[in-house]
Amino acid sequence: MATTNDLKNGMTLNLDGQLWTVLEFQHVKPGKGGAFVRTKIKNVLSGKVVDKTFNAGTKVEVASVDKREMQYLYREGDDFVFMDTETYDQPNIPAGVVGDGANFLLPEQNVTIAFNNENPLYIELPAAVVLEITETEPGLQGDRSTGGSKPATLETGAQVQVPLFITTGEKVKVDTRSGEYLGRG
Repeated sequence: MATTNDLKNGMTLNLDGQLWTVLEFQHVKPGKGGAFVRTKIKNVLSGKVVDKTFNAGTKVEVASVDKREMQYLYREGDDFVFMDTETYDQPNIPAGVVGDGANFLLPEQNVTIAFNNENPLYIELPAAVVLEITETEPGLQGDRSTGGSKPATLETGAQVQVPLFITTGEKVKVDTRSGEYLGRG
């Protein structure tokens, strides 16, 4: 147990049985009345961000979140199999935990997986990955970077919008948070 005076950015709290990460906090001492703590917290599972105010000194339960470096191995049904790079354990992570990250996962790629009491919460991918384009319409003479964009299929099966001059077989850098094309790989 900790108090609201001990809050820090990135700390994970257990509020009403749900896990929340502190994004921002501010201690406020008005001229009249008691001090309070204004926070912006994000639900670990749903990603929902809310503002919550606590009285100063209120006890809050701090959740232990263990982040481990893991290597993606393969997909088994609806689960993804990862290997802990330190212990070589191979946990199955449900597709719901991996979420949209599956669009950017390649075998042998390293990611960080957050666990709470051995339950996987979410995965953290690198900010950008380099993937090969397996299918896109051929570019035409005169297509330049200032032109438009066209859909392309990546080696993971994800669809991204790329400039007209990109061709099948090229490697491109993609932002894992938004799925946007960043440049050639």
